[in-house]
Amino acid sequence: MAFTSAQTADIEAAMADFLARRRPPAEIRDKLDLAWRIDGQSVVIFSICPLWRGDSQKIEDPVAKATYVRSVNRWRVYWQRADLKWHGYEPHPQAVFFEEFLAVVDEDEHCCFWG
Repeated sequence: MAFTSAQTADIEAAMADFLARRRPPAEIRDKLDLAWRIDGQSVVIFSICPLWRGDSQKIEDPVAKATYVRSVNRWRVYWQRADLKWHGYEPHPQAVFFEEFLAVVDEDEHCCFWG
């Protein structure tokens, strides 16, 4: 089931604040940028950069994912390993609030999200 309009508005507001702090400076955003999307019950944060050949194609590199589990009213926190699969973020596997997920990603205690 998709998010309600109120939940979507809360996520959009939280992500706007997060991106205001984390996005690269405007002058380099054509080379590196940060974005997000809602995918079902998940919110995925990803970086955007040009394809290595320097053409106009862009590639997305996942940074973090939070999946809302309605049955337990929690957000599961994931990071993508080199095997290109999402894995639970063991230092902080779940969050009560979406903003808590963003704080975990921002802090990146074990350098899993930002390298």
